[in-house]
Amino acid sequence: MTSQADKAPLILAVPSKGRLQENANAFFARAGLVFRQSRGERDYRGTIAGFDNVEVLYLSASEIARELAQGGAHLGITGEDLIREGIDDAATKLELLTPLGFGHANVVVAVPQAWIDVRTMADLEDVAAAFRARHGHKMRVATKYINLTRRYFTSHGITDYRIVESLGATEGAPASGAAELIVDITTTGATLSANALKIIDDGVMLRSEANLVASVAAPWGANQRAAAASILTRISAEEEARSHREIRVSLSQPLPSVLEDLSARFGATLVAQHSPTQFIVQCPVSALFDAGEYLVAQGALRVAVSQMDYVFRPTNSLLETLFARIGSDGAQ
Repeated sequence: MTSQADKAPLILAVPSKGRLQENANAFFARAGLVFRQSRGERDYRGTIAGFDNVEVLYLSASEIARELAQGGAHLGITGEDLIREGIDDAATKLELLTPLGFGHANVVVAVPQAWIDVRTMADLEDVAAAFRARHGHKMRVATKYINLTRRYFTSHGITDYRIVESLGATEGAPASGAAELIVDITTTGATLSANALKIIDDGVMLRSEANLVASVAAPWGANQRAAAASILTRISAEEEARSHREIRVSLSQPLPSVLEDLSARFGATLVAQHSPTQFIVQCPVSALFDAGEYLVAQGALRVAVSQMDYVFRPTNSLLETLFARIGSDGAQ
């Protein structure tokens, strides 16, 4: 008998506003997954065109991380920084399926530019001890990233400090006298520089970006698994097509080593071979021009490069990763 949980839709949580929402919408649209909000942009529930078994939930990025951890959503898009900071034992509750190439930001340790002798975390350890001896209290670190800060400072042997939780603009804390240094998130570092702060050399605690994340805690019935399989198959097909190109090659004469070289040197894979001198390979975009120059140098008469829309395969790494965590047959 099919349970109510099996009939329930897959819940996909996406950012509700701003650049993250725009990028998330574009990411899914490239995979043929178009969001619909029946009551307009203020509707916090939506659907995906053509998917009756999926419900889209619009939340802030921090709320998405919590919903995924609690099992209130099956899949979601949120920043890695929010997961590492806000979710205890994140690895047991969540699976980061793939980074998405947007929402880039670094969590960093920044000190006043006037601290010319402080360039590394080791220097900061020395300053912390000297600061307490001179002022009679611990050096203060202003941050919203309390858990990340504690873990990172502990890993560098720094214990002589006190965290001041930041509720506003963290970068202004040293100038206002609320703290001596900060841990904050930055994209370009321009705001830090404008506040006379510098990132110490080994002070990048986390290089974060938006990720497609799966909940291990959510109820994964047959309906949700089927929906996830369809969504992840489309995403994987678009991702492979975007990161690869198809190369059609015509050689002047048979060269048995060419295919081996294309594979070993450029990561290309054979798609089809029509004759000893004519074949098609799929090549990563990052190696495309080097591969083309190599083929011309080997006497190729023609090297034609085509962009693909989608590449579907019997299996894909995203689905394999998900089912490895939740089980492919409903056993978690």
